Amino acid sequence: MTIKVLVVDDSALIRQLLSQIIDSAPGLRLVGAAPDAYVAKKMVLEYEPDVITLDIEMPKVNGLRFLEVLMQAKPIPVLMISTLTQQGADATFRSLELGAIDFIPKPKLGVAQGIKDYSELIVSKIQTVAKAYVRKPRKLPLTSTAKVQFSGTEKILAIGASTGGTEAIKHVLSGLPGNAPATVITQHMPPGYTSTFAKRLDSCCAMQVREAKGGERLLPGYAYLAPGDKHMVVERSGADYRIVLDDGMRVTGHKPSVDKLFDSLASAAGSNVVATLLTGMGKDGAAGMLKLKQEGASTFCQDKDSCVVFGMPKAAIDLGAADHVVSLEKMSARLIDEFVRIGAGSRL
Repeated sequence: MTIKVLVVDDSALIRQLLSQIIDSAPGLRLVGAAPDAYVAKKMVLEYEPDVITLDIEMPKVNGLRFLEVLMQAKPIPVLMISTLTQQGADATFRSLELGAIDFIPKPKLGVAQGIKDYSELIVSKIQTVAKAYVRKPRKLPLTSTAKVQFSGTEKILAIGASTGGTEAIKHVLSGLPGNAPATVITQHMPPGYTSTFAKRLDSCCAMQVREAKGGERLLPGYAYLAPGDKHMVVERSGADYRIVLDDGMRVTGHKPSVDKLFDSLASAAGSNVVATLLTGMGKDGAAGMLKLKQEGASTFCQDKDSCVVFGMPKAAIDLGAADHVVSLEKMSARLIDEFVRIGAGSRL
């Protein structure tokens, strides 16, 4: 099936570049290129695109306002084109809250290899976004969670996610108490955005959320996010667990990789782990989750109906790696219930 794409960007140069990339990609068809939100609105109604690439910074009506109106009136999969600045990163995460499926940094023009790599990336992103389940943004109610009555360092919560994962992770962490077991998170995300994402999570969660720097001792009440350009692994250090950052090759096509994190936890912590795979394209994390299960860990996958993209969880379920398949709405409570069920020590 051909994917119809509408480009919305105030830069004529970016519109031309994106149009050329889309026109030359098999399976994609450019239906229009709009310089502002007003023209884009008319093109949406006329051409009914399958995917929209949307710039955040535009004159008259900015991309966030256009996105907000679009998602309430006619939800369409949207890929944001983001500037890699602090302000741009904040706006990018706001766009995901408003219903955008994914984002991609604006290209650095003038380098042939850079443009080639960017072309491959944006085609892949458009293909992924086109498969996403789009719904009007809604605030999911948080189910009540069992209180954690222990403060041990033995237990670890591990979370992996990709497309649609920023909002899913936020929902899960928001439902955890401030003394929840140490939590390690790998979300597929380019470098430069993970520090902002960690700060946004920290501002809305009872736990303290940090971008991992390497060397941290895992402690209850803390969540550690893999940086966008390194794998995060967990190693045993005496009686403790510590984070190590790995600058090696991509694993399962990603860096950071969920499989890399889960593999390390299977070796270092085994049955002390409760792991969950949330929404995302592909199969990263599925094999690692199976290893965790084989080592006695408890494993959870997000269900199809609540996923933006039912890829990574489905791959794990198909492998037989998932003990439980749970909706996003109920995930936090089920994870805490599992920690209560398996018990925990009181060593600090």
